[in-house]
Amino acid sequence: MADIESMFHQVRVPDEDADLLRFLWWPGGNLNEPVEEYRMCVHLFGATSSPSCASYALRRTAQDAATTTSPEAAETILKNFYVDDCLKSVATEEEAVHLVKELTKLCASGGFHLTKWVSNSRALLCSIPGNERAAEVKDLDLQQDELPVERALGVQWCTNSDSFKFGIQLPDKPCTRRGILSVVSSVYNPMGFLAPLLLPVKLILRNLCKDKTGWDEEIPQKPQQTWKKWLADLDKLSELSVSRCFKSSSFGLTKVAQIHHFSDASQDGYGVVSYLLLTNEQEQKHICFLMGKSRVAPLKQVTIPRMELTAAMVSVKVDRVLKEELQVPLTHSIFWTDSTTVLRYIENEALRFKTFVANRVSFIREATTRAQWKYVNTSQNPADQASRGLKIESFMSSDNWFQGPSFLSEPDDWPEQPEQSTYLSESDEEVKTSAAVSCMNPVVDNTDPVNQLVEYYSSWYRLKKATAWILRLKEILQHLREKRKELESAVKESEHDTGKHKPMVEEQMNICKKNLEKRMLTVKELSRAEMELIKYSQRQTYAEEIKALQQGNKSVKRTSPIFKLDPCLLNRSAMPEEAKHPVLLSKQHRVAYLILHHTHLETGCGGRNLVLARL
Repeated sequence: MADIESMFHQVRVPDEDADLLRFLWWPGGNLNEPVEEYRMCVHLFGATSSPSCASYALRRTAQDAATTTSPEAAETILKNFYVDDCLKSVATEEEAVHLVKELTKLCASGGFHLTKWVSNSRALLCSIPGNERAAEVKDLDLQQDELPVERALGVQWCTNSDSFKFGIQLPDKPCTRRGILSVVSSVYNPMGFLAPLLLPVKLILRNLCKDKTGWDEEIPQKPQQTWKKWLADLDKLSELSVSRCFKSSSFGLTKVAQIHHFSDASQDGYGVVSYLLLTNEQEQKHICFLMGKSRVAPLKQVTIPRMELTAAMVSVKVDRVLKEELQVPLTHSIFWTDSTTVLRYIENEALRFKTFVANRVSFIREATTRAQWKYVNTSQNPADQASRGLKIESFMSSDNWFQGPSFLSEPDDWPEQPEQSTYLSESDEEVKTSAAVSCMNPVVDNTDPVNQLVEYYSSWYRLKKATAWILRLKEILQHLREKRKELESAVKESEHDTGKHKPMVEEQMNICKKNLEKRMLTVKELSRAEMELIKYSQRQTYAEEIKALQQGNKSVKRTSPIFKLDPCLLNRSAMPEEAKHPVLLSKQHRVAYLILHHTHLETGCGGRNLVLARL
């Protein structure tokens, strides 16, 4: 582990942006002296932009030097840095010594000084100058002194034993909802080592929320006793130790690596725990803990099968994360659950499910195959601890959470799978029931042509355009009819032989037609089409209201959905007509949907308020 010294200050701010970092300064801190104005030329601590800018500069350094440095060093910067902290593990001390030299050289090429080195290898620390080591190891006798306990991204790392420790120092907070939440949030548990221990406290918070206990009210006696007992027992965690390495050096080269996920749910919550199963060249097996998760059940009551399915979905999400982060060749993962109902849901292909189950089954089936899912008895399922929670005494005395079930190392002893697991009854409450519809008379298609036009288009603009062309055609036909009548009437008045003048009539008609067809659609025509579509929508949805207003009634019926809008009210303000009398549209009509969808896209999906304002 190492740290970049004053990382933000190694990255300069562009001159055109430096004015944004101006500040005032009184020389010597004397407020009586004239104030001086300065500006920062490098990124400063506390600015929101500093971490991303500094990280970009570091990554760009690795990319620019990719051809002149070792691939391991460049990959370390790209994948093993968290802002200014570097955490990297290699197989041998020789590789580590070489990597430190390459990393130091590579960072220096970008103006970064890599320092504060800590390692579980004494040989590696000896190869690093004393002034470049972390303060805790600078003055140590590396031949005999014990290596210190360091904090790596919030987790205590005992470098001497190369293991994670849990010396938790909790803040002193009042026994209220706010106080409990503050204390629980201060327990940093990114890998889920302590997931079974935190669930009981989360349950206290959930129940207090359910009882609508105030944030600063003193909690009732029973949960208060549970909380104080949990705090008192927390000191016992100082005895807990989890090995940092997935395998010991004596295990040898890994031949096969496979992730096994266990999921479970109860009335209190649901949880997931994942293990890495390693096989070496001698076919020996080794199991190690990867990650655990524990979540409380929602306040709204959910059935156990649904929670079991949700836990299974979480295990699929965890699998994606681990596959992306673990730099190890992996075979297909195995997912274990003690719910035969979940297995039936996943394996079923014949029946349709309700939305909750259908969405989760779809997610699971897209990421996994049916062969990857296995049944495990509840007594052998370590995720049961994450779904029900454990007291600290039980957690400390049991090795099952960190070591995993013993049957994993013996494939011949894997739990026997239940028969007919694919059978799912149509009476299951999550299966959609089909409704039978019968008709006494044959259906006659009386669909309105305008309605067919409206249903055909999925774009408001294309619908307006098509309607405008139809109205144009209607206008042309009406104009031609009138023109024909005028020409024929003129011919009859001048001469009795109309056949002689028939070519002249046709010629005039063609001239008229060409003049009309040359024009492109105008804004006026599009506006007219829009108004006709709106009127059509209103005639379909508010026929009774329109009829009542046309008959001279001052108001529509009280049962009308637009009665409160008082559509007959006239405003004598100096406002445009469309502002005084906004168009009324039914939200159930397709025209209203198309207009709303068009406005939504026009505003760039800008949110409800912007869409409504534009609409």
